[in-house]
Amino acid sequence: MNQSSKNTLKQLKHKLIVSCQARVGWPMYGPEIMAAFAAAAKQGGAAGIRATGVDNIRKIKERVDLPIIGINKQFLDNYNVYITPTYESAREILEVGIEIIALDATPRKRPGGETAEGILKKIRAEYPNVLVMGEISTLDEAKAILPHGFDIISTTLSGYTEESQEVNSVNLELIRQIHKITDIPIIAEGKIIREEEAVEAMNAGAHAVVVGTSITRPEIITERYVKAMKDAMEI
Repeated sequence: MNQSSKNTLKQLKHKLIVSCQARVGWPMYGPEIMAAFAAAAKQGGAAGIRATGVDNIRKIKERVDLPIIGINKQFLDNYNVYITPTYESAREILEVGIEIIALDATPRKRPGGETAEGILKKIRAEYPNVLVMGEISTLDEAKAILPHGFDIISTTLSGYTEESQEVNSVNLELIRQIHKITDIPIIAEGKIIREEEAVEAMNAGAHAVVVGTSITRPEIITERYVKAMKDAMEI
């Protein structure tokens, strides 16, 4: 690992990373809005940004100088893998310039018969100075990718795969279990709603914490308030 990558990990240690993402059709969709969210996150003290797609990442880089975890979401028919599912999807955002690239590292089927290990090897060969993060949903998946040489492991997919569908809140136990078996930095992400949960994730062994929905999805945040008030009136 080069010094720049070591500095990136040091910069993110025990810090908050804000995920600035929106799909087509969502109210906050658009590169300019994502860049504004990123700028607001930096102003609030975030140490890094997670973003998807070439246009969004390019625009965010114009507004902030924080480390970026880049992904390239592609929702393809007949495939459950959508977070940077192919090498080509990885190459597109690597060419823009990012410090960390994340990809689904589960054993699920992906286009062209590619595998997470194969994509990782190609990235290492062509972009040796970029940190590569493997995203998993279970302890078995984490164990399976340890020999591959990922720089970081993320719990992003916990609760979002068939193998982890019973998970409905931040998976602190998964973080603890991974922390017991490896020194590889762990990024906690997924279903973190309250500030206390971010702290709990860090105390469980997370190197850094990613929060998205509870910061950058105002329609979801609004729904929570509306539901809480409605439920209170029905008591």
